Amino acid sequence: MFILGGIQSGFSQKPKPENLRKYDRQQVHFGFLLGINSADFNVQPNPDIRDFDSIYVIEAQRESGFSLGIVANFRLGEFFDLRTIPALSFSQRNLEYTFVASQQEPYVVVKKIESTFLEFPLTLKYKSVRINNGRAYVLGGVRYSIDLASQKDVAREDEELVKLHRDDLLYEVGFGIDFYLKYFKLSPFIMLSHGLNNMLVKEEDNIFSASIDRLSSKLVQVSVTFE
Repeated sequence: MFILGGIQSGFSQKPKPENLRKYDRQQVHFGFLLGINSADFNVQPNPDIRDFDSIYVIEAQRESGFSLGIVANFRLGEFFDLRTIPALSFSQRNLEYTFVASQQEPYVVVKKIESTFLEFPLTLKYKSVRINNGRAYVLGGVRYSIDLASQKDVAREDEELVKLHRDDLLYEVGFGIDFYLKYFKLSPFIMLSHGLNNMLVKEEDNIFSASIDRLSSKLVQVSVTFE
């Protein structure tokens, strides 16, 4: 009796009210993005790295930053959207050079690379079937970014800089969940981005630059959009 009563009670429960019923029929909608990022490099050392003044290893260290953006979403169909989120991102990446000289203790030199990116992504969004007030989705696309803090053309005699090109192109994939609230849609997501370009400005007279063959960008971003 108790089991049958529980089953009957479960089936008799009213479904949750569906928020924003007409939301997904809009051809265009807008919003804004807040995010945190963790930036890094893929480092390919010079094949002749052992010839560079006892440099033993070069490693990239992640640092955290944040992003602010404006969302523009274009409906392509029931399950597909085309999105662009122009954003301003602040990040820092560190390069650690370990030197090992004969009869000396190893020591590390850190080169900090601070960047301010103006980003222009173009992303295809594939959405699952909506269940109550939620649906999952996956993302894929490309991003063009401009480093407003690039020191490519900066000359400093007091410090040897690791200079990067200003422009970068990345491919990215991600996933997230749409939550339909009473007045707006909340969408947390995670995005993984990998650079296609070699960002290094090679300077043969700079040991910190000449000891590297290629630097490409890596980025993990956790964001939430309000749409």
